[in-house]
Amino acid sequence: MSDFRSHIAVIDYGMGNLHSVAKALEHVCPGAKVSITADPAVVEDADRVVFPGVGAIRDCMGEIRRLNVGDVVSQAMKTKPVLAICVGMQALMEHSEENGGVDCLGLLPGRVKFFGNQHVDAAGAKLKVPHMGWNNVHQTIDHPLWQGIDQDSRFYFVHSYFVAPSEPQHIAGRCDYGVNFAAALSYNNLFAVQFHPEKSADAGLQLLRNFCHWMG
Repeated sequence: MSDFRSHIAVIDYGMGNLHSVAKALEHVCPGAKVSITADPAVVEDADRVVFPGVGAIRDCMGEIRRLNVGDVVSQAMKTKPVLAICVGMQALMEHSEENGGVDCLGLLPGRVKFFGNQHVDAAGAKLKVPHMGWNNVHQTIDHPLWQGIDQDSRFYFVHSYFVAPSEPQHIAGRCDYGVNFAAALSYNNLFAVQFHPEKSADAGLQLLRNFCHWMG
């Protein structure tokens, strides 16, 4: 499958693991053009868009607003496949508890919540925050991006906050870490993940490969 349209824009607002994501996409999509860019014209020209993000949501939202990235993502969501990763997923929501409370893009209904400083599992054992490392993701819907990925496959997480969507039908995958939280969301031609597929070995690469061929 090397003849599909394959210009992928990785949105650069200074707060993402951009080169790791780009290298992973180039690895699983040979021949694809992968652009790291904040230029709306380049994003508009692309066939697929990746919206990554790491770090504090206040800093991320500051750069997103300064560069008008929110408008770019909003327009892309209307017309082409979009994959949001980690803080990119959180930024899509309405509000985050991080940094004393931060308004986000509001492109999906819901909030971003803190695991808490006294976070424990079902048996009362203390869990470290941030949630860092490998954990199982249970697929809750059939979706093209889950194709070829075993149920309850392990993905790599690094986060202290999790998405609590207002619309449960948007949840595409769940993970348990003291709370059962949304690890993946699906809405029309958007797919969003809390984990890092570029760091998630075979399962993560398969998800990126699926994204390269997904028509939204």
